[in-house]
Amino acid sequence: MKEYLLLAFLVLVLPGAALSQESFYRSWDMGPPHDPSYFPIGVWLQDPRDASAYKAAGINLYVGLWEGPTLEQLQALKLSGMRVICPQNETGLEYRKEGIIAGWLHRDEPDNAQPRRSGFGYGSPIPPAQVEEEYLAMKKADPSRPVLLNLGQGAAWDGWWGRGSRSGHFEDYAEYVKGGDIISFDIYPVAHSSEKVAGKLELIGQGVERLSRLIRPPQVVWSFIECTGVKTGNKPTPEQIRSEVWMALVHGARGIVYFAHEWKPAFSSRALLKDTATYREVTRINQQVHELAAVLNSPEVGHWGAALAENPKVHVAARVVKHQEGMCLLSISTGPESSRVRFLIDPEVAATQAEELWENRQIAIQAGAFEDQFTGYQPHIYRLK
Repeated sequence: MKEYLLLAFLVLVLPGAALSQESFYRSWDMGPPHDPSYFPIGVWLQDPRDASAYKAAGINLYVGLWEGPTLEQLQALKLSGMRVICPQNETGLEYRKEGIIAGWLHRDEPDNAQPRRSGFGYGSPIPPAQVEEEYLAMKKADPSRPVLLNLGQGAAWDGWWGRGSRSGHFEDYAEYVKGGDIISFDIYPVAHSSEKVAGKLELIGQGVERLSRLIRPPQVVWSFIECTGVKTGNKPTPEQIRSEVWMALVHGARGIVYFAHEWKPAFSSRALLKDTATYREVTRINQQVHELAAVLNSPEVGHWGAALAENPKVHVAARVVKHQEGMCLLSISTGPESSRVRFLIDPEVAATQAEELWENRQIAIQAGAFEDQFTGYQPHIYRLK
């Protein structure tokens, strides 16, 4: 028997983790669907004319509308059947009875240093108290929908210098999360310009975990996912996009939003639609997420066991959820190295076989354990039988 090293890995039931997604959204009559088979997959700031192409890729939500919402934008989305989370302006409030608006979008990245009114340089972030005050005003105008607050990369990475005088002060986020119902964040590890972040896909999971510890039901955490080269031109591979999505989901994200803009080699707000290979992989990922929506929305099993890696440099994040058809173990390697990993399964789970979904593999669970191979940042999703 090989000697395995037990990593400091504990399965934690985060605030709200024991609720189904129906519980997450049933507080808002006009918000996202209460159906537990629904999982929100959004795309950031896109033209309503492209809604059909995004729907074909499994995207079911627009997040943001350029200089909107306008009546024309909302009508176009209604025709395509694409719901939207958009800023709360007079047009949006007048149109809210149509049902196409699933939520309201707060100001973007208020935790980052803000441009000075003079146009020269940046000042301080917007104070959390002001963010909360604006949120309460939006809720007063329409309490039937949730408000989405998107935060910057400081939510995931303390080294982010773009918060001005508040850089490195993660304690601010306990106050910022009071300014929304859906709390999202964005960090793009592949396209990042800093070597301290570049390629570190685990920062996606770290951001989800950190924010999840701060929220309270019915709040949820969503994660933005890069699918272009953004401003550096360092484009994620299809495999890296898949890893980022599952990094977020394994750590408990209740929704994802793709960032499809690109500035290099030339600006395009719809770069995802222009890249055939990336579009195809995003479509495949989304199909699998939708297939597992009821699983992803199911209660977690608090003490299912542990993950042990042969390579001491490898850590595998995992959680077990219980749904109507049984249990699923969601797991992902949170680093670039490979390792054989041994899963110890608590006897109360009473499983004798692990079926790796989408790979057509059956692994026997013997003496309460099974093993599998993980490459860098590789996810494995198992149905426990």
